[in-house]
Amino acid sequence: MKTMVKLSATIVTLNEEKNIARAIESLRCCEEILIVDSGSTDRTRSIANQRGARIIPHTWPGYAQQKNWAAAQAANDWILSIDADEALSEELEAELLALKSAGLDGAAYSMPRLAQYLGKWIRHSGWYPDRKVRLYDRRKAKWTGEYVHESVEADGPVGELRSNLLHFTCESLSAHMKTLDRYTTLAAEELVAKGRTRPAYRLALDPAWTFVRAYLLQRGFLDGFEGFTIAYMAALYTFLKYAKARRAI
Repeated sequence: MKTMVKLSATIVTLNEEKNIARAIESLRCCEEILIVDSGSTDRTRSIANQRGARIIPHTWPGYAQQKNWAAAQAANDWILSIDADEALSEELEAELLALKSAGLDGAAYSMPRLAQYLGKWIRHSGWYPDRKVRLYDRRKAKWTGEYVHESVEADGPVGELRSNLLHFTCESLSAHMKTLDRYTTLAAEELVAKGRTRPAYRLALDPAWTFVRAYLLQRGFLDGFEGFTIAYMAALYTFLKYAKARRAI
């Protein structure tokens, strides 16, 4: 008879009092919930503590490094890593429980991620299924990425789960603009470090292509006003990261 695999959930946080309770409460399938906090000044830590999570403070070294450090502190080898603004759907929780009983194989598992943007679930615009590897054996996989858009790199087979990881992204346009500013700065720093800046004329062409791809080719128009906004913001993201990179040279 197989022994049920134990899971450690890890979440890295900084001032996530609006999101952390929802994330923790969705992780009932995990034997451990570990919060690695990089200096929250709001109620993130107290909310997490009230819900039984283990909290470890750790200075922020970067996204991939922080997530790998969190995995290293966990009690179990199989890690379920989610962000504070994410949560397991009930279907994904049930699928994980069944998988634990049957036995986990390989190095990691990916899952589709369904995003809620401005209060609407987005199923087009290049945002879905948006598969992410979030369940992995820390002995066979790790987070990589120096600046932004970190991902799990697995040394072995990666299975596919069917059910959705829920992503509660921007609730307002102002929140989206703040996120856009932060991530385009990181993306620009990465471009400069790798010597991949664009000539000036691409600052006009690349954002236009980004909009067409998201709104037309990836059927963002089926997501209504939110789909148009996503396409516009994607174009703005492209422009800003290249513009910031050119300014940094």
